[in-house]
Amino acid sequence: MPTTQERLGIVETKVQNLNEKVDDLKVGVKDMHDCLDRTREQLDQKLDHMLDEYRANRERYYNRLDEMESEAKAAHGTLEAKISSLEKVKNKYTIYSIAALAFLAGAGWMTNDNLHKLFKFLIG
Repeated sequence: MPTTQERLGIVETKVQNLNEKVDDLKVGVKDMHDCLDRTREQLDQKLDHMLDEYRANRERYYNRLDEMESEAKAAHGTLEAKISSLEKVKNKYTIYSIAALAFLAGAGWMTNDNLHKLFKFLIG
């Protein structure tokens, strides 16, 4: 069985090892703290730079957005006019087709065997 002196020596050695490890941890924590401080400062600088750039260019950005909006409105207006004219043509031909079919049905030509010749003549 170890004596009290031997046990005390073992405990002192363990305490010294713990003290060294705690000192290493303190150094590691200090290095990490310094690294975090540098990172925070760099991020602050980059964000300040980005904010300054935004403030310097925001008028140009907004003007460009206004230009794009006006171009889009003009393009939509043009498309609306084209679609409207196409719808008018489609409606006109639909009405003419319905009227022609009604005339053919009223004249009794719908049951005529030569109707396909008439359609071929009308179509081309």
